[in-house]
Amino acid sequence: MSVKVAVVGSGPSGMYAADALAEYGAKVDVFDRLPVPFGLVRYGVAPDHVSIRSVRDTLDKIWDNDDIRFVGNVDVGTDVSVEELREAYDAVILTYGASADRRLGIEGEDLDGSVAATDFVAWYTGHPAYEGPDFGTLLSDVRSVAVIGVGNVAVDVVRVLSKSPEELSATDMPDHVLTTLAAAPVEQVHLIGRRGPAQASFTTKELKELGELQDCDVHVRPEDLELDPISQADLEASKVAARNLTVLREWSERVARTDVPGRIDLHFFTRPARILGTDKVEALEIERTAFDENGRLVATGESTRIPVDLVVRSVGYRGRPLGPVPFDEERGVIPNSEGRVLDEEQAVPGLYVAGWIKRGPTGIIGTNKKCAVGTVASLLADLESGALEVTDRTGEVDFVERLAADNVAVVTTPGWRAVDAEERKRGGERGKDRLTIHEYEELLAIAGR
Repeated sequence: MSVKVAVVGSGPSGMYAADALAEYGAKVDVFDRLPVPFGLVRYGVAPDHVSIRSVRDTLDKIWDNDDIRFVGNVDVGTDVSVEELREAYDAVILTYGASADRRLGIEGEDLDGSVAATDFVAWYTGHPAYEGPDFGTLLSDVRSVAVIGVGNVAVDVVRVLSKSPEELSATDMPDHVLTTLAAAPVEQVHLIGRRGPAQASFTTKELKELGELQDCDVHVRPEDLELDPISQADLEASKVAARNLTVLREWSERVARTDVPGRIDLHFFTRPARILGTDKVEALEIERTAFDENGRLVATGESTRIPVDLVVRSVGYRGRPLGPVPFDEERGVIPNSEGRVLDEEQAVPGLYVAGWIKRGPTGIIGTNKKCAVGTVASLLADLESGALEVTDRTGEVDFVERLAADNVAVVTTPGWRAVDAEERKRGGERGKDRLTIHEYEELLAIAGR
């Protein structure tokens, strides 16, 4: 009698958990609120990062295992509760990630033209449930943009806004996104970070790509690259930071290009103080920062204004609570011990967690594999110790069939395969790998729902 597990979330963590469970012999249903799988690999990784997005093909092979089933278009918490899953399955692993954005908490943040990077990324990747700002209208008269944050997502936003139509044409972005970006009159993008380059969290590969854009020149202020004792220590402790600084120094010393229409300005030791405007964003007030003698980052009082038409905040993701599942509001994660969900320090029988909702939005795709495998190891240990019991469900109606009988338009693995084939077909007609289908109803129709 094999253990039956429900995994909530079909991003990398969920897929790696399902794969590890199936190796043990478990039967796994992977639930997702969308009718298509793979989470942030599909709707977070920038479409021009083809090599990273190709991880989808690796994850897709996991569906070839008959013991693993995709259960899409099912919103856990709405269509079905966590309690119902716990009754229908021997164990539940929550891997639904961290999709909420963090706010800046400054004056003017709610002006028209002040947006979250999570929204911009969901729009340009063709998220079918996108309900954010109308970028088709918003970008039509934007010439100057401020992107707040110095992580890889912030760099992705800067790059997508700065690339020429020719550089984006080979991606799987939906047509309406490509059309909007091609028509946008963006001339200057400011990347703004509160700390110095030694503390930035972007990786060198992503950073270097900014200096390789066809129509843009990158500008770095030499004074931002001067190392205080804290930055020097951080640089010595991080090979990535050292490589980043080498790239930035090269940019600060090279002759400015005058043959390109676009410009990217990198601002370190700069914090956003206020977003200015009457009805919409017109400028951003920024203030210089520095480390004090105690190693704290403080404002220096030296401020200035830069004219911008759009402000994109990219200062981190945080998780959301799910029904009655214990949740740490301060950290934005589900409290756990080695993947076992904790309720007031006591493990909740049969309930586990993996990925960003387990540890916070850190690491790369490979980090999620290690995290998921660790959670599965805890589940298997609980099986061996008797802390997790397997129920004989002989004669029970299949839970997914029950959902379908309740008029939930469930999309299973064959439905996803149909969508995948159609996207590849449409892409092939354009000379590229695939073309993302972004309309929700069209996805359901292709999946046979």
